[in-house]
Amino acid sequence: MKAFLQSAAMLGLLLGLAGPSGAAQSDAKAQPAAVVPDQQAAIKAGLSPKPGRDVAEPTARRLDAEDLSAWLDGRVPYALKSGDIAGMVISVVKDGKVLLQKGYGLDDVAAKKPMDPEKTMVRPGSTSKLFTWTAVMQLVQQGKIDLDRNVNDYLDFKIEEPFGKPITMRHLMNHRAGFEEGLKDLLVYDPKVKPTTEQYLKEHPRPMLFAPGAVPGYSNYGVSLAGYIVQRVSGEPFEDYVERHIFRPLGMKHSTFRQPLPEQFKGLGGKGYHTASLPPSEFELVVTAPAGSVSTTAADMSRFMLAHLQQGSLDGYAMLDPATTARMHSPTHEGLPGFSVMAHGFFHGKQNGRTVIGHGGDTVVFHTEFNLLPEEGVGIFFSYNSRGKDAAVYGARKELFDGFMDRYFPAPAATEAPALASAASDAQKIAGRYQSSRRVEHGFLSVFYLLEQTVITANPDGTITAPGGPGEMVTYREVGPQLWRKVGGAQMLALKEIDGVKTVIDSENPVSVLQESSFLHSAPLTLAILVLSLLVIVATLVLWPLGALLRRADRASSGASPELQRLRKVQRLSAGVSLAWMVAWIILIQPILNTDFGMYNSSNDWLVGAVELSGVLAVAAAAAGVWAAWRMLRSDASRLARSWAVLVALALLGFVWIGLVGQLLSWNLNY
Repeated sequence: MKAFLQSAAMLGLLLGLAGPSGAAQSDAKAQPAAVVPDQQAAIKAGLSPKPGRDVAEPTARRLDAEDLSAWLDGRVPYALKSGDIAGMVISVVKDGKVLLQKGYGLDDVAAKKPMDPEKTMVRPGSTSKLFTWTAVMQLVQQGKIDLDRNVNDYLDFKIEEPFGKPITMRHLMNHRAGFEEGLKDLLVYDPKVKPTTEQYLKEHPRPMLFAPGAVPGYSNYGVSLAGYIVQRVSGEPFEDYVERHIFRPLGMKHSTFRQPLPEQFKGLGGKGYHTASLPPSEFELVVTAPAGSVSTTAADMSRFMLAHLQQGSLDGYAMLDPATTARMHSPTHEGLPGFSVMAHGFFHGKQNGRTVIGHGGDTVVFHTEFNLLPEEGVGIFFSYNSRGKDAAVYGARKELFDGFMDRYFPAPAATEAPALASAASDAQKIAGRYQSSRRVEHGFLSVFYLLEQTVITANPDGTITAPGGPGEMVTYREVGPQLWRKVGGAQMLALKEIDGVKTVIDSENPVSVLQESSFLHSAPLTLAILVLSLLVIVATLVLWPLGALLRRADRASSGASPELQRLRKVQRLSAGVSLAWMVAWIILIQPILNTDFGMYNSSNDWLVGAVELSGVLAVAAAAAGVWAAWRMLRSDASRLARSWAVLVALALLGFVWIGLVGQLLSWNLNY
């Protein structure tokens, strides 16, 4: 069960082929009145508060190649070894020049081939989206795309408008189109079963969970839609467009959206690993190509960073004009003071008082960070080629960028804000169980989101405990009305009501929010029903042959009447059918538990459909079990037999309940 829950959490990360950039903490514009003056400045700057009132100002180290190289040498090799990560490449630019490009560890473990920042092509996942958004802004600059126009005006198929409101390109950029997430055909390994982006968009339309603009929900479908619009408006295939207008003019000679890699890059494609001690993964084919299919090198990403940091130009090529570049780097919507926002596809925020724009990226095996500090003229890109032991890469990735910022751009010292008088009562208000707005509600994947919920608890001292990151539970103190800040950090949580739903907003995550779960859809209730039902059904099936063996040993009969014997057979047959149905689902979702998503494609629709259809048997088994229990209650069976019959009936109904709330009892091949 622990593995199931961990995989549910991983599914949330990997469905996006990205997570919000760890550096994307947003610019603050105002502060709650309850915060004392020195705290207003600290929170406004996005500082990491430190305990105490008299704290020495941290001293920044000079960012030069010698110091940076020595600092990286002192920490990256240890992170790779301790995390069972094969390798990593990194590039840093400053003041219009490449400051450092370096590789650590191995690209090919078996061949002992080292990571090369100029030749090893890594897969940066959703960092690819920045090229798509840059292409969109090029066409905005040319007047060919209007950010606030209905996207249906640019398409050759129709996006439905169930809320009576059109989706715009701005909604797509902000991940606020309202789309539900999806897994089917998102990632494959066999080119023969890989649909084109156009086929994917037309054949796998995502259901709408929210009205456009209302609630954020990270969406690869939405970004792929934007890439398809680039293709339609420009008249060029998307991959050709990016090559002609971004890669080639910038001198990015080892970058492509094409999958598998073209012949010209043979031998350069970096290998990816679950862990360095395991064989390499197959080449990941990202179906939502504009959202995450780029292969590139650290050296090429240096050139992309330099172009964005130099008003859109590099070596005489104007990728964007200065006005469009400035527009692209500016927020696309308003956020709460001190909270991250989206900036035309970039995550936009503050870290240690500096503006940071960027985008993280994850495939199953590659994990990437891309961040720009436009006011300092600094950019940093790094990519790991392994998930690592116990998903160690996520901690290593965050610690590297946080360490980089703390060393070269440290936050001014700050003090903790005083506790609010209403802290204890407000803590009770935010306490609860929540589900992410970035989720699947249609199809069997919803069972993962049903079981993987976020819990916020109120503490006796008025603080709250809530997740601070993957696998991390931290304490938050209330620093303003309905506003909590991480103790010893800058991350904040705000409690709001959106469309009548209690909602928690994370300052570091502008692409999803937490929405309160109902009791009937709570993970504890679901788990309790699942476990108890499973125990009763398994016990029923185990006791059947065991009882027969004991009677045979004693040369005795059951003493039950023929009718009672028939009813018991109905019970046991029903239990067997229901257990087989549940086992079939467990087998079907087993690849997800192993972070292997390649089998979930259209070629396996027959298998998913067969398991979904078998739900009819589970419902029939439950009905038969209830009928048998009703008949036994009216018979001369013993009290124990009648009581057990009721338990079996309830267990069978429990499986049906799991099927209903987890969408296992549904017909949906668009999951």
